[in-house]
Amino acid sequence: MVAMPKRVKTFEVIFSDPSKAFYCSGDKVAGRIVVEVAEVTRVSAMRVLGVGCAKVEYAKGKQKCREQNEYLRYEEVVQLVDHPADHDGSVVLRPGNKYEYMFGFELPQQGQIVSSYKGKFGYVQYFVKALMERPAQPALECKKHFEVEEPLDVNTPDLLSPTGGMKEKKVTCMFIPDGQVSLNAKIDRKGFCEGEDICICAKFENTCSRIVVPKAAIISKHTYQANGRTKVFRQKLSSVRGNHIISGMCDAWQGKTIRVPKIKPSMLGCNIIRVEYALMIYMHIPGSEKLILELPLVIGTAGLGSRTNSVSSTDGSVSNASASWVSLRMPSAPPSYCDVTRDCRLDQPLTPLLNDYDGDDSPIFMHSSAFQFPPLPAYSEVDEEFNGNTRMLQVC
Repeated sequence: MVAMPKRVKTFEVIFSDPSKAFYCSGDKVAGRIVVEVAEVTRVSAMRVLGVGCAKVEYAKGKQKCREQNEYLRYEEVVQLVDHPADHDGSVVLRPGNKYEYMFGFELPQQGQIVSSYKGKFGYVQYFVKALMERPAQPALECKKHFEVEEPLDVNTPDLLSPTGGMKEKKVTCMFIPDGQVSLNAKIDRKGFCEGEDICICAKFENTCSRIVVPKAAIISKHTYQANGRTKVFRQKLSSVRGNHIISGMCDAWQGKTIRVPKIKPSMLGCNIIRVEYALMIYMHIPGSEKLILELPLVIGTAGLGSRTNSVSSTDGSVSNASASWVSLRMPSAPPSYCDVTRDCRLDQPLTPLLNDYDGDDSPIFMHSSAFQFPPLPAYSEVDEEFNGNTRMLQVC
């Protein structure tokens, strides 16, 4: 923040639409410069600059690496409307009045500008700067930043096509072969937006003697280039994991999902800063390096809108579940024993506790078909028919 001298009370840049969150290529950036003075002040010129640049700066040992690219450079001398000016263009500002200089300019077209960015070793920023030039005095300046977000549509044939891959690794123990692990995974497309679910289909095999764990994560890769050097910063954003896989077994993911968190879209058009994303599917192997498969992702600003669909389907499932529970109306008080029916016959035989194991890689799950429990018998009743067999029910 620039300290204003006593003779200048207000000197600021105000955009025409303060609620506008960001601008795109080709948009018009317009606004006004507001000036109020505490004493008579002569202004020789009011200049407006529109600036946009990308800058990378980091240390590589004792060397300082710096690089800068310019994407916007606009300059204009603006005048007061309906205000007398001298022959040299200067004006006199007096106390008690508010003076407004209007400005406006267009951003470069698509492909000539990149989105705003702020990272660990660089940034891309845009701002409007106003310079108030005064005779025989240093110029005063003020500036206001604005955000630029270039549209990135993922509804293209390339980004809607599936991608996948396969990796395998031999595991050793003290240089002795100990089997191998392998994974084969694919996703239905490469382009996603914030809040969408990535559906993963994968198969994991483990023939080594160790227990491995399959996992998946969305990672970001920020690449900075300066002075012919490259610096890469990687970060894990979100992750999911599967079940442990013991030796000689395998596991499969059929539609396991991981949600794209709130992140900035991919930035691929800048020469010195690049932001990329990938889905990393890997297997954690105790005592050995991970087996990793990376599938490239492109995070865009306009997509298929699957988040809305997924949320609505989730809401629907919750409402259906709630309705099903509501339909199970439990009595507020137990019924009288005189009202209990004497027939305790079940409509179907008892279901076994476990399904038969089919020998495949599917685990054994508890499963029981839904049935209605029989009502309590009367105290005087000791003999009932149960599935064609006569049983004695213990009298309490």
